[in-house]
Amino acid sequence: MTLFLLFIAAVIIICILATRLSYKFGVPTLLIFILLGMIFGSDGIFKISFDDFVISENICTFALIYIMFYGGFCLNFNTAKPVLVKATIMSTLGVILTCGFVGLFCYGILKTSLLEGMLIGAVVASTDAASVFSILRMKRLNLKEGIAPLLEMESGSNDPVAYMLTLIILTIMGNGTVMQLIPMIVSQIVFGIIVGAVIAIASIYLIRHANFEIESFYIIFIIAIAIISYSLSEWMGGNGYLSVYISGIIIGNSKIPHKKTLVHFLDGVSWIMQIILFFILGLLSSPIELPKVIGKSVVISLVIIFIARPISVFLVLRRFEFNTREKLFISWVGLRGAASIVFSIFALNYEVNINNDIYHIIFFIALMSVGVQGTLIPIIARRLELLDNNRPVLKTFNDYVEEKNTKVMEVKIEGSCRLINKSIMDANIPEEILIAMIKREGEIIIPKGASIIKEGDILVVVGNCLEDDLYKVIKK
Repeated sequence: MTLFLLFIAAVIIICILATRLSYKFGVPTLLIFILLGMIFGSDGIFKISFDDFVISENICTFALIYIMFYGGFCLNFNTAKPVLVKATIMSTLGVILTCGFVGLFCYGILKTSLLEGMLIGAVVASTDAASVFSILRMKRLNLKEGIAPLLEMESGSNDPVAYMLTLIILTIMGNGTVMQLIPMIVSQIVFGIIVGAVIAIASIYLIRHANFEIESFYIIFIIAIAIISYSLSEWMGGNGYLSVYISGIIIGNSKIPHKKTLVHFLDGVSWIMQIILFFILGLLSSPIELPKVIGKSVVISLVIIFIARPISVFLVLRRFEFNTREKLFISWVGLRGAASIVFSIFALNYEVNINNDIYHIIFFIALMSVGVQGTLIPIIARRLELLDNNRPVLKTFNDYVEEKNTKVMEVKIEGSCRLINKSIMDANIPEEILIAMIKREGEIIIPKGASIIKEGDILVVVGNCLEDDLYKVIKK
């Protein structure tokens, strides 16, 4: 056990140190994690034999829960709202179209069975949120209006659709009937949405009114909520990944105590989960098997990159205001990654007859996508003239903080001020403005979310606005 713990710690540290290569050579961080897993694997330098797909599925599912929850939690919905319809269509119809194009290609050209071709199409149909988020953040790609929020929301929300398509095709391959499929599809969508929303709303109420004395309990509470959102939905027949993502969006875009702390904590958890997930996937692979599938994998990758994804994007966005250059860039940022590989593991564990080495095919496709597409994203963005430094990409995330001079001022609550008899949590004060202290009848009160603002209070306010703007926000 001691050696195992030492190994885990060493791997995490090596992965973190290896990220220096990402900054120096422009290699996507997640690709480094996969390659390290391959180096440690049975065909690598350290010869660690690991081929348990059942354990891998459980570990990967747990990791995806937090990656998807954080993806929703850190998405700034106010920024994403203008592209909500487009992103929703992209993450549903776009995924279905990509699945269909890839599936028909595999059936017609690679001579797979129709269902197996569609299974490959379903598994690779979604774009990888972790890869897209990582590249946009780390490269600070300040894209023109609407592009970054669309990519973030699409990549964060299309995994549940690909997961559902994978389950549908596996059910058909297992001799499932239409009478089985219809209830499954309905329950996946309905329970996935309802459970995610209900859990989120209940969580917001509890976290606002629980008034935990220990700040760390808010973090522990959120950890449990993510697990409940997934597991309860799956238990009821819903789409657990959809529930987790919806819960993350609703909670992350609500006013809750210690939100900044939660965002930064979840960011750390998400990175740990990505390291574990990508390392496990690399460890599970067998590099000596890759040459056997390289031909099919390269051809499928090229079809996805240059045919299936672009056609889907142009069809879905044809009625919207994006120009050709923007559509080409959106097409290019269709990265395949961890979710696709994890879904291939689901397929292998489903006990249906699959004639192709689907794990290594999908593994190579993801490797090529993250390695080639991911590396070229900054170059493509510049060539298509889509960078706009007046629109910081980090502003599309919930942990964005404006780099302005912080100001402190006192505001007295009197007259018809809208804040009187409201709790700080319900006062609808912008997150950029912090109430640091309440002075009340000679007493100093350290404010909490449930603290009630009373007439005559003097609020010590900290913010990045000019004095007049700050005053108007509090007094209006």
